Amino acid sequence: MLDVEKCTGCRACEYACSFKHTDLFNPLDSRIKISEFLDDLVFIPSVCTQCNEAYCVGVCPTHALSKNIQNGVVEFDSNKCIGCKQCIIACPWGSIKLNHTAKEIIKCDLCGGDPECVKVCSAKALTFSDVEDMVMDKQNRTAVQYKNTAQAAHLGG
Repeated sequence: MLDVEKCTGCRACEYACSFKHTDLFNPLDSRIKISEFLDDLVFIPSVCTQCNEAYCVGVCPTHALSKNIQNGVVEFDSNKCIGCKQCIIACPWGSIKLNHTAKEIIKCDLCGGDPECVKVCSAKALTFSDVEDMVMDKQNRTAVQYKNTAQAAHLGG
């Protein structure tokens, strides 16, 4: 999950990501990108959202991209990729891009469930939870909000 208000624009996440995947500190090969809006001093991390209905998967003619039904991650098999770049065009978030050599696509794979970007984010702008944990958290927040609304209505009525 992303908390845009906490991002300081330090780019540690970009460097950690690129190093994890390429053994080089090269933000061009990072699966996460920090967009800067300096007029407002806002930094926005963008990363693959692992869409439920992933357009990139649907347009891939060789099935190099597929949705792992167990963990929800859109996975990339470079051995199947023919370099058509349809996935790059299809992604509404711009989360799939070419690596610095422009020879292969790169996209977030959540580092196998232990994202490096989250580990190095000292501002805690990036967090990672399993889908089940996120659903449970949302249910708990909704229940608390409902309880508070019901109590307020009871006290006011």
